[in-house]
Amino acid sequence: MGIKNRLTVMSFLQFFVWGAWLITVGNYWFGTKGWSGAEFGAVFSTLGIASIIMPALTGIIADRWINAEKLYGILHILSGFAIFYIPQVDDPIVFYWVIFLAMMFYMPTISLSNSVAYNILKNNNFDVVKVFPPIRVWGTIGFIAAMWMTNLSGNKASVNMFYISGVASLVLGIYSFTLPKCPAQKSVVKNATLIEKLGLDAFKLFGTYKMALFFIFSMFLGGALQLTNMYGDTYLSEFANTPKYADSFVAKYSTIIMSISQVSETLFILAIPFFLKRFGIKQVMLLSMFAWVLRFGLFAYGNPGDGLWMIIMSCVVYGMAFDFFNISGSLFIETTTDYRIRSSAQGLFMMMSNGFGAFFGGIFSGIVIDNYFTHNGIRDWHNIWLAFAAYALIIAIAFAVLFKHKHYPEDVAAAVSH
Repeated sequence: MGIKNRLTVMSFLQFFVWGAWLITVGNYWFGTKGWSGAEFGAVFSTLGIASIIMPALTGIIADRWINAEKLYGILHILSGFAIFYIPQVDDPIVFYWVIFLAMMFYMPTISLSNSVAYNILKNNNFDVVKVFPPIRVWGTIGFIAAMWMTNLSGNKASVNMFYISGVASLVLGIYSFTLPKCPAQKSVVKNATLIEKLGLDAFKLFGTYKMALFFIFSMFLGGALQLTNMYGDTYLSEFANTPKYADSFVAKYSTIIMSISQVSETLFILAIPFFLKRFGIKQVMLLSMFAWVLRFGLFAYGNPGDGLWMIIMSCVVYGMAFDFFNISGSLFIETTTDYRIRSSAQGLFMMMSNGFGAFFGGIFSGIVIDNYFTHNGIRDWHNIWLAFAAYALIIAIAFAVLFKHKHYPEDVAAAVSH
């Protein structure tokens, strides 16, 4: 099996593991177990907390002490065992801690998978910008495949979703040890500082204006992603409370409608090389931010009737909103940081976007919605989405003005030379 095919398998399984339970766990929580909603919100906070703590830490370990592909495999095996234990849990508090443990192992593998793929592709003289996006698209396909497998097999509310995820995680963990070696950069310069000896060099990136700004905007965009993850399906489902739309396809099959977003991802990932070559990283990331404005704005005015096209278009532009920042941002890290700290830097990117961004996005959005957009238990979705659109627009304008970066080809040429 060729290098690209081997990395494609890795990418597919990476997100299959997640897709097997992430979207359907609510059915298990509320339906099968009959637990409360407040505790369920805490479960989703584990993704953000784990992303704050683990990616940067594991990135340092991969840069300094352990081969990245081996660390990647160990984490997936440990995550798989934790997920396997979930069906034995009958208490929501214990469930929280088991999921938290599983996410502590799983979340850093997202950034590590990028580091492993970039390392292997470069060592085999592939053009990363051209070759990586078609490989990464199989991650999204894996996520969709897991969603459909869980649903079509009748397990969207059963413990089997965790067994499906756990098996995939163990398989990926073992498979990782067969990948080409991604050795740690163990050498430390003479008279190195304590920070350098501990492998904390990547944190010095915050001392650079451009990189600090990039990480800050990563956090803000991570907040936008959390908004759509938390409220998108609920918004569509609540059309069932309006008599006019109670029997609509959107209200009954909201998850299927939302899956258009994942399908869109596959298309926009494939378009990334063209946009990067043509416009450069800054413009592509800026397109992502304006796509978030459209994502929220179209939701604000959409409905299952004559506004159905707006809901569908909102799901379509999600692919651009998500991919153009996350994949391009990952490539930005790869092409602008020293090769000795790239795994650590990828971890910082993950920490800021999926960690602090997701965590604070979830907390503050809940406070704002409860205090300003909920009346007598009814959420004012029109103005909620408009507020989110305004948030994304402010971020886009600030990014356009503050973030300075040359066109991408110059950066990639410098990176390849390493």
